[in-house]
Amino acid sequence: MPHPLVTPEMIETFQRDGVVLIRGLFADHVETLRAGVAANMAAPGPYASDNRKEGHTGLFFDDYCNWERIPEFREVIETSPAAEVAAELMQSKTVQMFHDHVLVKEPGTSMATPWHQDGPYYFVEGRQTVSFWSPLDAVSEATLRCVAGSHRWEKEVLPTRWVSEEGFFADEGQYMPVPDPEAEGMRIVEFEMAPGDAVAFDYRTLHGARGNRSTARRRAFSLRLLGDDARYVERPGRTSPPYPGHDMVPGQRLREDWFPVLLKR
Repeated sequence: MPHPLVTPEMIETFQRDGVVLIRGLFADHVETLRAGVAANMAAPGPYASDNRKEGHTGLFFDDYCNWERIPEFREVIETSPAAEVAAELMQSKTVQMFHDHVLVKEPGTSMATPWHQDGPYYFVEGRQTVSFWSPLDAVSEATLRCVAGSHRWEKEVLPTRWVSEEGFFADEGQYMPVPDPEAEGMRIVEFEMAPGDAVAFDYRTLHGARGNRSTARRRAFSLRLLGDDARYVERPGRTSPPYPGHDMVPGQRLREDWFPVLLKR
């Protein structure tokens, strides 16, 4: 039987559309995650960015790969139902940790999160991947937006740098240009969400978010997990996250001492 938070219809939707809403996934962990985000912002990691862009207002802070040094994040990863739900959605016997990601848009932040797929930035490939994006504040306008079915596109979207808008890799020929989903009439899925709800989406799902023009903060915690078929792959340049010195080779499962297995069934 599926986990109580997941129905067969939700699994079918995730497989078909590459995105589904999980109500209350982190509902019991909101205050813990808020404390973790505060600790993260007080002591940013080496990959942190405030995404300052000329002509824009507000602050868009993001940082990733901090779960091993921020105990609140580790606690939620190890005690929440995220791994069990991920296994159901991916239809995977194993769930492996990849990384965490914090994204905070302070009130009056005009910068949008650009349309992108996560997969092309990463050094992993596979059909069994899932990201959970969970707001720690109620959201409507600044919620996550996903293009249904984009995880099935034959060609991946060019990864870009969010501030400069330049291509992330020198070799761009293998990627398609970043589309404009609204202008091109694509089906955009978005949800009004309560703190602790989570959008689950495939690494290849095109997604983005508007700026936060409200008077309230928009804190979000993301968790990236891997399934049975995820394997290391080389990209045309330095990936994000880079994980220097990992010593993995193409086709290898990610090393479990760096990327622990959270669930095996």
